[in-house]
Amino acid sequence: MKAPDRPLRIINAAAPIRICDNGGWTDTWFAGHGKVFNIAVYPYAEVQLCVRRHRGEAARITIHAENYGQRYSIEPPRGVYDKHPLLEAAIEYMGVPEKLAIEVSIYSEAPGGCSTGTSAAVSVALIGALDRLTPGRLTAHEVALAAQRIETELLKQQCGIQDQIASAYGGINYIEMFRYPHAAVSPIRVPDPIWWELEGRLSLIYVGETHSSSEVHQMVIRSLENAGPEAPQLKPLRLTAEKSRDALYAGDFAALGRAMIENTQAQENLHPALVGPHHRRIIEIARAHGALGWKVNGAGGTGGSVTILSGPDRAAKRAMIREIEQEDRRYRHIPIFLSRFGLRVWETEP
Repeated sequence: MKAPDRPLRIINAAAPIRICDNGGWTDTWFAGHGKVFNIAVYPYAEVQLCVRRHRGEAARITIHAENYGQRYSIEPPRGVYDKHPLLEAAIEYMGVPEKLAIEVSIYSEAPGGCSTGTSAAVSVALIGALDRLTPGRLTAHEVALAAQRIETELLKQQCGIQDQIASAYGGINYIEMFRYPHAAVSPIRVPDPIWWELEGRLSLIYVGETHSSSEVHQMVIRSLENAGPEAPQLKPLRLTAEKSRDALYAGDFAALGRAMIENTQAQENLHPALVGPHHRRIIEIARAHGALGWKVNGAGGTGGSVTILSGPDRAAKRAMIREIEQEDRRYRHIPIFLSRFGLRVWETEP
């Protein structure tokens, strides 16, 4: 077998996931307008493009979905997507110059269905890498809009806008969606000691069961479809985003914890199925160990994850994590670090 040509370019991209999305659900089309506070964290989604000349004798596009142990080739998709629709749709949306062949490798340490915007991070990273193949550069906001458009327009899925914004921008953000899907993004800058203290207090607990966020969105939409943007269930969610922003600027972790708890209660009021039995048990253990706050991430439902904000005692936080993981073999602590950067794209010398 003839060895493949030496790569012309190797393009790398990485984008963070997000946690603690206070105000989530108000960034959707059925909410109309909204306010969201969220925090971008590592682990991130990684994409690498190996770019070669296309000789015509082989498929132009190869996808290596490393987490799934899958490697397969496709022709440029035209509205029909097979094994990994999000990846294939992003490639169609961005396009690949005809004279080039690419191998796309994707990897993430965050499990799929974790309710932390992993699919959005993958999409943002892939768009950022593909953007290097053509002249011109998309801004972070344009990348976020493109990622959201791929899910809603090409794949016909339900999703908000805040996951893509968190991955593209990084950091801690206060997002005001004035008219779906258009939003103003205000990065929250705090002194390093507050940043470090927040990082030290946060924990991410995966419940070990995945879910489809689009299906959960459909369930909530059915319960709210006649209520409109001013539905009383949405108002408390918007308020928790403002409270979270103000608490962090003040370095008031107790107030941030209260906003997280209020948001989780508001999620449950939105639809009781959004906070499941696994979330409740994890929250019970966190409360017993003196946690200041907890937030069921993302769409919630039967699976996903919980963000926990502990008090200042790091030993108590570690004891809490041990007890949670001992409670159920499926529960898993995912180490996180706050991400000062959003989408990063760079090239490696072949």
